[in-house]
Amino acid sequence: MRLWLLRPIDRESGAWDPWYDKAFGFVVRAETENEARSLASAEGGDEVRDNAGRRGGNPWLDPKQSTCETLTADGAAGVVIRDFASA
Repeated sequence: MRLWLLRPIDRESGAWDPWYDKAFGFVVRAETENEARSLASAEGGDEVRDNAGRRGGNPWLDPKQSTCETLTADGAAGVVIRDFASA
């Protein structure tokens, strides 16, 4: 298994606008990118729902709207993800 970091490409537009009740990042354990994206999609917030509250177009499955990068132990020490929103 690998660890995957998923983030929006532009967190201020598209599925992430307005910003509230949305997920802005995931770290997922999966074999493949497709599996990682599917797992994130299943745990999404309002960014995966249409205006009527139904599950609609999904930005976690779309490489044009979200990134999905493999995490490794290589690199400098630091925080991998801090997902913070203040109202």
